[in-house]
Amino acid sequence: MTQQHRTNETKVLVLTLAITLGLVGGFLWWFSHSYGIKAGYLNRTRVDTPTTDTFSQVPDVPTGLFSYGGSTTWAPIRQQVDSAVAIVWPRFQLRYTEPIEAAPGSSTGIKMLLGNQLAFSQSSRALKPEENEQAKQLGFTIKAVPVAIDGLAIAVNHNLSIPGLTLAQLKDIYTGKLTNWQQLGGPNLPITPYSRRLDAGGTVDFFDENVLAGEKFGSNVKFVHSTTPALEEVAKNPGGIYYASAPEVIGQCSIKPLSLGRKSDKLVKPYKEPYIPPEKCPKQRNQLNKEAFQTGEYPITRRLFVIVKQNGQSDQQAGDAYANLLLTDQGQELIAKAGFVRLR
Repeated sequence: MTQQHRTNETKVLVLTLAITLGLVGGFLWWFSHSYGIKAGYLNRTRVDTPTTDTFSQVPDVPTGLFSYGGSTTWAPIRQQVDSAVAIVWPRFQLRYTEPIEAAPGSSTGIKMLLGNQLAFSQSSRALKPEENEQAKQLGFTIKAVPVAIDGLAIAVNHNLSIPGLTLAQLKDIYTGKLTNWQQLGGPNLPITPYSRRLDAGGTVDFFDENVLAGEKFGSNVKFVHSTTPALEEVAKNPGGIYYASAPEVIGQCSIKPLSLGRKSDKLVKPYKEPYIPPEKCPKQRNQLNKEAFQTGEYPITRRLFVIVKQNGQSDQQAGDAYANLLLTDQGQELIAKAGFVRLR
């Protein structure tokens, strides 16, 4: 066999091998993309994906039925998130549990968590020192994981004509120092402030600490069980006023959200302009002024938390997984859809 013949034969073999490898590589690429098989699987190598995009990428989601409860502010988030989680993680079963006797809320949810009635809880306020101390006495710790931004909105009757309130004026209303809307440039009309009771939940705790600043509610405050009947009262009472989580107030057709500010010349609307009047609702609804809440321009904002028990058991795994699900892009988008502001 001549040298030239050997050279030609070698070229043919190399060309054949290259074509074969190309075909095999092309087949593997088509097969992996068609059937969703990752290269890490083909190489028997686990690929850890950062939990930033979707529910399916969150690691260590446990199997089982987990009870949780707490803040009523969270209701719109629960409505959006729980069903979406069930689709991706059907064996991670979530059950919202209300207290037997007390009113539902952040405080009662944390109390139920400490009493081993819940796997984790939802809160519209930060943990209190005494709650951390109680957990330590029970042999574990608890942590609050922030997942969303919320704020309090002020609801008044649609017919009340005032430009807005400062935080100082709002405080004076709820401590009984201001009792007539005429004192605030409005009509000669008694002010009827409504509130849930102080032990009801995180929203009242937050209002007490950040607006009342330690002063007590005035004797003119009328207490209600929850937000729905309170808004109904404000809609009927020309002098009524109430505070609640912004998503519970802004889109309502029966009341008017009020501008609020630290100073009278810097009142901030909690809704996007232009204002949607009641006659156009519910076909159109007012939307949250998310930018003002995100930047802190709106004066009463707060964070929402998942309260997780640090005990090294399945409860901790469930709480961590739930918080991680909400912090994915998919979770944050559902939080925004529920009317709150994304944390990230």
